[in-house]
Amino acid sequence: MTSQQLENFGDRDIETSGLEARTLIDRILTTVAFLLLGIAILPLFLVIAYVTIKGLSRLNFDLLTGIPPAAMESGGGIGSAIAGTLLLVAIAAVVSIPFGIAAGIYLSEFSSKKIAKWIRFFTNVLSGVPSIIVGIFAYTVIVLTMGKFSAFAGGIALAILMLPIVVRTTDEALQIVPQEVRWASVGVGASSFHTVLQIVLPAALPAVITGTTLALARAAGETAPLIFTVLYSPYWPDGVFDETIPALSVVVFNFATSAFDNQQELAWAASLILVLLVLIASILSRWMTKKQQY
Repeated sequence: MTSQQLENFGDRDIETSGLEARTLIDRILTTVAFLLLGIAILPLFLVIAYVTIKGLSRLNFDLLTGIPPAAMESGGGIGSAIAGTLLLVAIAAVVSIPFGIAAGIYLSEFSSKKIAKWIRFFTNVLSGVPSIIVGIFAYTVIVLTMGKFSAFAGGIALAILMLPIVVRTTDEALQIVPQEVRWASVGVGASSFHTVLQIVLPAALPAVITGTTLALARAAGETAPLIFTVLYSPYWPDGVFDETIPALSVVVFNFATSAFDNQQELAWAASLILVLLVLIASILSRWMTKKQQY
């Protein structure tokens, strides 16, 4: 074997050992990544499992059609609280989603960089404001102005919490759409307005719907703004300007620390229903986005 052959053989050994080392490092890093992912999502599964175990025993038809019981009463349900939550979230959605999507479109497509920078900054600040501060604001501006508590005031408070999420997700979703798509649309004679509404927005719709679902989930689970804007009542809601509106989050807040076992069980059942509502909304949004893509 010549010296050249020995040198080539040594180079191949070095390349082989280097490849094995890289493969080993890749496997180690992959294992660590999956381990960290498991640690990150473990609390989520533990919370869902615990809520399911504690609340599943009360999941029946009476739970979905009854009203929360008084302190010494047995049985009861959370049907009125489900209706109240849906009413409050519907009011918040009607107010926040159109404005949020419109603001996100303006930020991504029509605003100058300087204006967009400041709007994004204040949107981020608003998303970090504690919900109890929003509740105090809604109480001062709406409740005191109207002279009464109402579902409308609660819905506006939830809309304020939803708005920055909708704005940020819409803005980011539109920015993901390739710039070439806009150029192609304008190149065939479409206006900027038509390009955004007919081309860019439909392309970003799956991400927009996902962000909207996240905003709805946050609104459904908020308690502090409702304490300042809506009076709690176990009875079925009468309308948008009804002063007494039950809500699932408020039922959980009131019953979780109750001294009566029946109310504590209803608190766990209301928590489970709230989780299921968020899950159903997420599944429906995924289904709608897949249908839109096809």
